[in-house]
Amino acid sequence: MSDPIDTPEAIAEPLSRAIGERYLTYALSTIMHRALPDARDGLKPVHRRILFAMRELRLSPTGGFRKSAKISGDVMGNYHPHGDAAIYDAMARLAQDFAVRYPLVDGQGNFGNIDGDNPAASRYTEARMTAAAEALLEGLNEDAVDYRDNYDGTLREPVVLPAAFPNLLANGSSGIAVGMATNIPPHNLEELITACLHLIKTPNVRDETLVDMIPGPDFPTGGVLVEPRENVLEAYRTGRGSFRLRARWEVEDLGRGQWQIVVTEIPYQVQKSRLIEKLAEVIQTKKVPILADVRDESADDIRIVLEPKTKNVDPDVLMSTLFRASDLETRFSLNMNVLIDGVTPKVCGLREVLQAFLDHRRVVLQRRSRHRLAQIDHRLEVLEGFIVAFLNLDRVIDIIRYDDAPKRALMFEDWGVSHARAQDEADYISPLPTDRSEALSEVQAEAILNMRLRALRRLEELALLTERDALMEERAGLEDLLENDDVQWKAIADQLRETRKLFGKGVEGGARRTTFAEALEIAEVPLEAMIEREPITVVCSKMAWVRSMTGHIDLARELKFKDGDGPRFMFHAETTDKLLVFGSNGRFYTVLAANLPGGRGMGEPLRLMVDLPNEVEITDILIYRAGGKLLVASSAGDGFVVAQDDVVAQTRSGKQVLNVRGDVRATVCAPVAGDHVAVVGENRKMLVFALDELPEMARGKGVRLQKYKDGGLTDARTFTLADGLSWLDPAGRTRTETDLSEWTSKRASAGRMAPRGFPRDNTFT
Repeated sequence: MSDPIDTPEAIAEPLSRAIGERYLTYALSTIMHRALPDARDGLKPVHRRILFAMRELRLSPTGGFRKSAKISGDVMGNYHPHGDAAIYDAMARLAQDFAVRYPLVDGQGNFGNIDGDNPAASRYTEARMTAAAEALLEGLNEDAVDYRDNYDGTLREPVVLPAAFPNLLANGSSGIAVGMATNIPPHNLEELITACLHLIKTPNVRDETLVDMIPGPDFPTGGVLVEPRENVLEAYRTGRGSFRLRARWEVEDLGRGQWQIVVTEIPYQVQKSRLIEKLAEVIQTKKVPILADVRDESADDIRIVLEPKTKNVDPDVLMSTLFRASDLETRFSLNMNVLIDGVTPKVCGLREVLQAFLDHRRVVLQRRSRHRLAQIDHRLEVLEGFIVAFLNLDRVIDIIRYDDAPKRALMFEDWGVSHARAQDEADYISPLPTDRSEALSEVQAEAILNMRLRALRRLEELALLTERDALMEERAGLEDLLENDDVQWKAIADQLRETRKLFGKGVEGGARRTTFAEALEIAEVPLEAMIEREPITVVCSKMAWVRSMTGHIDLARELKFKDGDGPRFMFHAETTDKLLVFGSNGRFYTVLAANLPGGRGMGEPLRLMVDLPNEVEITDILIYRAGGKLLVASSAGDGFVVAQDDVVAQTRSGKQVLNVRGDVRATVCAPVAGDHVAVVGENRKMLVFALDELPEMARGKGVRLQKYKDGGLTDARTFTLADGLSWLDPAGRTRTETDLSEWTSKRASAGRMAPRGFPRDNTFT
């Protein structure tokens, strides 16, 4: 019998624990290696690897460009084993001056635009690093940061970049991890470095002082920040908040009292093409009736022209309305969730993020200083060997010429000061210590053997001594720096000042772009106030095609309708009116009279203006009167009184008021005027009762108006009992009945047969 095959034993564990552990591993990987930036250099791994790969390709700001496909391919193959499209998208964003405040990639070709167009394919574009990217990488050759193996262990990559400036706040960042997210706006580098210098000088600086130096974000697209200072202060103190950003605009005088508004800067992360589409939609739907037209006249700069309906419109009112109706005003949320030490995610305030950067710069300074110290010690060792060789030049030449193993001979030779040449030349060479009798090290012997013959000149000896003295002085300075915290912070401050000279407000593009202003809060202007008040005649056909005729025309005038269609509702109104449309489903819909199509054609279907289902008929259309009341009733004979203010709908879907079910339909919608109600049913029985017997409700089924054995309610209206009840007889004459005692009873009674001459369609009109 053969031996059983060795197989790993199954591990039994609860499913919840197994899934939880694996999901936690995935979540940690997403948080640390994909979504959240490092507070020290402000970069995510993909951005850090892109810049490092460009450095390895020697794509300096003063050098040539390389194809983006080559760069993204190297990043993918060497450091970042993900899709090249994702890598190229990340690199392209670093080159977009409308997305990044201080671009880290210098792009050549189509890298996208503010309209939202995508960059060209990576095979068509070229790129290299910018000076800002070079500043982030400065010190990598000097052991400034730790390195780690890449994904397959064949190469090494930096864990974090040295970062000469606080890139996290300078360029901002955004990302979504598992259970957490980050969103940091860009800031002005001049202000950030000024705040860092003050933080070095005063570690316990108050948040208010930092906000005085960094008053708010500085977006690459400019704009106007209208967030109150106390809100900005609270956001920077806690690391959470939001900033209210508006477009920059100005009034352009066209002469003869005419003017237009020109938008020159739009809010950050707003696509210009989408903004134009939204403004055009606002005009088409007449949400802002005082806006007549929008034009995009942009070239390299932003120029969006807004034309008012009339010159009498207040520009501030127009822009205030557009701020509420479009992306000319946005809110940028702040969530400063970062990897504060490269490992732990934490929501940090402004001071904590700046301190994390400064602490990182101190570590970088110490590591670079130790690296430089090691280089100086190595060089001093070599120089010491050279000086010995020059003091004993004849002996060194003899060893090199005649010894079979010159390196070994140099190492074991006793290099005291007894040689004659040293004594002869003591006038210009400071001798080595008189007690020296030790041999040369292997490094010194190797350096002497590699020396060129031309270096045996007397001038070279003097240069060696000069270099030795300079290195000794530099070494003493580095030792003082590593031993003294104050000297370290002074060196960091000097480095920051140099960086400020390179990228501060004194250079092109370094000045602040986003300015500050108080929000001019204009009370929301009713649409009626923004519309010119003009008389119109509203016409609605049987097939629910609606239009508005200019002026108050004769209501008996014949109009053209589509084949098979005819007039249904026709009444006088004004452009400032709101129209209440009551459907047979018991819902009220609101339409602005100013939004109705003109009367030159057949109009437009009302169902396109509101969400009126095809199976629902229009029961009535009437003009909204503030403070007025309506009597609504169903075909089942149920109804109530409702305030007109309660039936105005704010959306296209309308507002449900009268509840109906099954075959029951909403049949009556009449303004309340008077003290009594007259109801007539399909059985031609009429009932009159006091209006106060009906409840006033905002929504519901209502109460029974009239009792029926067969059929249902046909019509109802309110009137004043003392004036009598009027209707049109079959001959078209108005008839008024003043003695209604025969039909007056309590609500929900059956009623009596209608008077002689009552209309055959059982309606009061």
